[in-house]
Amino acid sequence: MMMPTLVIFATFLVSCGMVVGLSRLNSRNISIQRFYDIAVPIMFGIAMIVLWEMTVRLYNIPSVLLPAPSVIWERISVSVPILWADFRQTYLKAVISGYIMGCGAGFIMAIIVDRVPFLRKGLLPVGNLAAALPVVGVAPIMVMWFGFDWHSKAAVVVLMTFFPMLVNTVSGLAASNSMERDLMQTYGANYWQNLFKLRLPNAMPFIFNALKINSTLALIGAIVAEFFGTPVVGMGFRISAEIGRMNVDMVWAEIFVAALAGSISYGLLALLERRVTFWHSSYRRK
Repeated sequence: MMMPTLVIFATFLVSCGMVVGLSRLNSRNISIQRFYDIAVPIMFGIAMIVLWEMTVRLYNIPSVLLPAPSVIWERISVSVPILWADFRQTYLKAVISGYIMGCGAGFIMAIIVDRVPFLRKGLLPVGNLAAALPVVGVAPIMVMWFGFDWHSKAAVVVLMTFFPMLVNTVSGLAASNSMERDLMQTYGANYWQNLFKLRLPNAMPFIFNALKINSTLALIGAIVAEFFGTPVVGMGFRISAEIGRMNVDMVWAEIFVAALAGSISYGLLALLERRVTFWHSSYRRK
């Protein structure tokens, strides 16, 4: 028992040393520095996978409790058609459609709330209440209303993404300071000129914050909603069915696909945010 522990501990120290050493490297070359910024999380992820594999192998942990990464990868390689069908049903249909509708409706409603002040006092508290509703309570209702196909999952995603976008956009529209508003008033700008030239650009960090949060909430909501009724396809359905059969490696394969999809979505939004809000202080290098 002592030897596996020492091996794992030594591997952990070496991995930490490599990651920390790479993270401290700095370069005036922007391309090299970006390579360092990308290499650090990749090396950290590889180190965690290696430690996971070693821990399972050295301690003989049963696969039903925690399969090794190599076992999960083997399951992924032989289950690509099933994983693709589940991904298409859950992500390409339910998540994307619900995400677009929920974020779009939240953004439009935020403009209306900003234009009609009394709605801010009446709608925002309701929005905070609705955002706290548990998905496990809402999902069965949506399934009863919209059926067992992906439409009910998209409805859950709309409900989960609408209010974060609404609240963040309203906060962003109020982020401009009095000096900027006075300057626009001096130029004789009307409401819409003020909105598009000053307030929306200032609100972009808040809007992208909501988009990134919703990218993960949407996936979680769709998967959980599939536990309460779905055709015999979908990531949530597969997780629920395979865990009942004790096929834990397939469950982890679905988790890997979900994590990969969520990470890519978040990363693409972060890149787009960097392009749009390049002027923000958080992107200025010292």
